[in-house]
Amino acid sequence: MPWAGRAARVSRLRPQSPEDLPTREDLLLAAAYVLDAQYNRNVPFETSPQAIRLYYFYNHWTTQVATYFFICVDLALALFEEPALFPLPFLATSIAEILCLTAFFGRLIHFAKITPQMVFWKDTKNICIMVTIVLTLIDLIIYGSLESINVRSIRWSRALRPVFLINFPESRQIRRAFRSLRNTLPDILYVFLLFMFSVLMFSLMALKLFGDRGLKTAEGSPYFENILEIAFELYVLVTTANSPDVMMPAYDFNWWYSLYFIIYIIINTYIFMSVFLAVVYNNYRKHLKNEIRKLAYLKRHKMIAAFNVLKVKVGTDFVVEEAQWRRLAQVVAPDMSSAHLELLLRISDEGQKGHVDKMNFLRLADLLNIHVVTISIKRHPLEAWMPRVYQSSASLLVQKMVRHRIFVWVFDVIILINAIFIALDEKNSLISYAEWLFLSLYIIEILLKLYTYDPKAYFERKQFWNWFDTLIIIAALVATVANATIQSAREYNSQQILDIVLILRILRLLRVIVSIRRFRVIVTTLINIGPAMLTFGGLVFVVYYVFAIVGMEVFHGKVQFFDPNFTAPDALVCGNPALQGSAFARGRYCKNNFNDLASAFTVLTELTVVNQWHDILSEKVEIHGAVCSLR
Repeated sequence: MPWAGRAARVSRLRPQSPEDLPTREDLLLAAAYVLDAQYNRNVPFETSPQAIRLYYFYNHWTTQVATYFFICVDLALALFEEPALFPLPFLATSIAEILCLTAFFGRLIHFAKITPQMVFWKDTKNICIMVTIVLTLIDLIIYGSLESINVRSIRWSRALRPVFLINFPESRQIRRAFRSLRNTLPDILYVFLLFMFSVLMFSLMALKLFGDRGLKTAEGSPYFENILEIAFELYVLVTTANSPDVMMPAYDFNWWYSLYFIIYIIINTYIFMSVFLAVVYNNYRKHLKNEIRKLAYLKRHKMIAAFNVLKVKVGTDFVVEEAQWRRLAQVVAPDMSSAHLELLLRISDEGQKGHVDKMNFLRLADLLNIHVVTISIKRHPLEAWMPRVYQSSASLLVQKMVRHRIFVWVFDVIILINAIFIALDEKNSLISYAEWLFLSLYIIEILLKLYTYDPKAYFERKQFWNWFDTLIIIAALVATVANATIQSAREYNSQQILDIVLILRILRLLRVIVSIRRFRVIVTTLINIGPAMLTFGGLVFVVYYVFAIVGMEVFHGKVQFFDPNFTAPDALVCGNPALQGSAFARGRYCKNNFNDLASAFTVLTELTVVNQWHDILSEKVEIHGAVCSLR
């Protein structure tokens, strides 16, 4: 028998001395190395049994979720601290922050227990976390002391809170993105200096061309008579935010002056901005390649360390026995199915020799990252319960219809017709009854699919689109029932609830994505690149958060929002006389302020989009100038 021959080969390959067999501690150590290689972790840890167990607990999902929870709480405290969107007493927010700092310090102590002391104290991430904790405690003590005697001060340490998000080992992707951007800055600097030189050259040209001609802007202000104002306006023109307003006085005076602005836009907006993008892309790509090369080296180094822990000598070669390989795979991936395990073993032990050589062992981390779909063909429960009914000619005809492509097309047409009815006036009784008809058809569709396909297979964890389709129908059912209930209660007038109901009704049109294969491919691609987008989203969030905190400390209370129907004089200047006659006040931008964290993020988003950003900036400059003049 072939299995008997294989067992004989395995017995001959086993080491002679039992002392040479890897112990349970060796297996845990090797598994830790493999897990580090699988998840691209580069954490040097002690190899003692106690340190290994602490390392497993450090990387357990519960501790990581707890760390992120406290980071989110710490960052969210800005919503409740003055200036606050939802004000809470200083005592409540300070207690919450001290709890977060305690959790961060505990996480740091845990990390120190598993890392060699020399490595721990040389790691700048750990130093940054400790310094931030100390500075935050000092700021809390100073602010609390001054608050107790009714003296207002600044919570300057709040801008340091993103340090915890960046520097804990769980945020290694954000740190890599920051490192790549930091390494790109020197190359960008030269392009930026050349760009600024070009702007200054054009500013001098504008001063000589338009400065002595007595031109006026639409507001009646002098046009291009100050070199600094000219440089600022031309810098804004690069973003096209003030185009064509900045050009119009010169263009009205003489048509030929438009050539100056056209040439400026071609050189600085199109050429220089393209060069900026090319330099950023090429350098970021180069540094990203270096990061990936480093990760590949570290992954190989970790896998070699795992191999060295488990290897035994067979003849002249070192190998890992099949039994040890199986135990290792079960420790690394305890939820792996037996079929998946056998597949990986077949790939690793190509010759069915009863052991895995070094080259194939080093591929284990990459093999574990490959997504494997296990297809299990099971009988439908109805077929087991009522085989005669389920296998009848009528039942088979229904199943054939559901599996046919025309079934999908029919419901695509129903969705499009439903879209037309949603756009019509729902107060019409016919439209209201049609909503129930469409909803009934959707429910029938789901029931027919569950009748045709095995419900367990249909709602498997990896069947995203089936879950998506079902949740959309449930949302439509909730919306339709809620809408009917609200309409029956004539005294109910909560506009927020009505808005939610309307959105839920419209969301059923998303079922078109499920029906059209090309749409599913696009959405699946967007979902797959989600982790990479989250990395850059975290980077942008850190920048926004720091600037939002600084803006709140500097500008809060300087601009006030009034109801549009409010006719008091203060409403016309956003509660600040320094804004009298400004474009900011005329544009009714009073809600663009730094009076709370949500408003600050909104302002920063508007500045990122660049439309009218110069008006918002001018408002801050005018306020600052007014404050300085008062002093």
